[in-house]
Amino acid sequence: MKNSDFYRALHTTFKNEEITGRYITNRHLNSWLEFKHKNEIFSILGYSVLGKPIYQCQVGSGNIKLLIWSQMHGNESTTTKAVVDFITFVTSDNVIAKKFRGVFTFNIIPILNPDGAESYTRVNANGIDLNRDFVDLSQPESRLLMDLFASFSPDYCFNMHDQRTIFSVGDTGKPATISFLAPSFNDGCDINATRERAMQIIVDLNKVLQQYIPGQVGRFDDSYNRNCVGDTFQTLGKSTILFEAGHYQDDYEREVSREVVFISLLASCDSIINKTYLDNRIALYLNIPQNKTLFYDIVYKNVKINYDGNEICSIFAAQYKEVLQGDSIVLIPYISDVNVPENVRGHVEYDGEFALYRDNYGNYPVENRVANFRIGEKRYLNGVLIDGK
Repeated sequence: MKNSDFYRALHTTFKNEEITGRYITNRHLNSWLEFKHKNEIFSILGYSVLGKPIYQCQVGSGNIKLLIWSQMHGNESTTTKAVVDFITFVTSDNVIAKKFRGVFTFNIIPILNPDGAESYTRVNANGIDLNRDFVDLSQPESRLLMDLFASFSPDYCFNMHDQRTIFSVGDTGKPATISFLAPSFNDGCDINATRERAMQIIVDLNKVLQQYIPGQVGRFDDSYNRNCVGDTFQTLGKSTILFEAGHYQDDYEREVSREVVFISLLASCDSIINKTYLDNRIALYLNIPQNKTLFYDIVYKNVKINYDGNEICSIFAAQYKEVLQGDSIVLIPYISDVNVPENVRGHVEYDGEFALYRDNYGNYPVENRVANFRIGEKRYLNGVLIDGK
């Protein structure tokens, strides 16, 4: 396995600087897609509910088949950016890219849910969560992926997602910048050879990423849900890995997370090619801390509030809502919880120094209101301390 600095250097070279931010749709990929079309590696797999094209990229001529899809949830775009970078790399003249193309045949869907991407929603145009549709297969996007799975017959499947800022790596107090899962194939969460291989590859990824983001790799809950695509493909005997891009400090545009996913994709390929995963014990996978929901975007501690006529000391929190405005995503902080437990963490934390909370409505923070208020003489606008007047 290469070290993380080696993979980071490749990302610096092959990152597509034109594709940035949280809002990624077919429109944002158009110029890149047109260029790649000239190389005849892209084709239209099919169409969404609203008739938008769903593109697939097939590249390589190797015997190991790897199926990758991203943005089946339209508002989860980090892995799409990383997939664009990965395709840019793997189609290049780089010596490692040439090696990858000789060993693998890649089939990659950058955006499975273009309607949801356009409206920046989790669901598709019919209001269906595609990742809960793999029993019914009621949606055209789900059927397209399932049909591709059947015709391509991959050896490995990578299911690419974003996770919310709320997730921590166990009780460590560190954010889960990326989390992985080898999905279960039955209700007992048993381990067979197919699932074990996915676990072993994840161990290799964790080894590489600990050099870059130490303590910030988590493990997703493995409860079985046959409606989910990863569980379905694992049930059908294909080693499947869930990638969940998460939060890195001050990285709300998720550009660090994007690099982490790119590193993970390259390290996965190296692990498979060199078979280094074979030396990894399942225990090393299970030792990766499981995600917990211990984070808020902003936490305000030691704040006096007026509760039923009594002043009490409180900890309250705000969480950003992602709002589509024009062609970009704006983060607006809303008060999310009042009197939260002492063990919660904030990506940003303020000490109220036991001063009294006040806003235009009174001395009590109300959930689902925009976080504009004062604590003592300090003013907070959009959740952030502005001044002390």
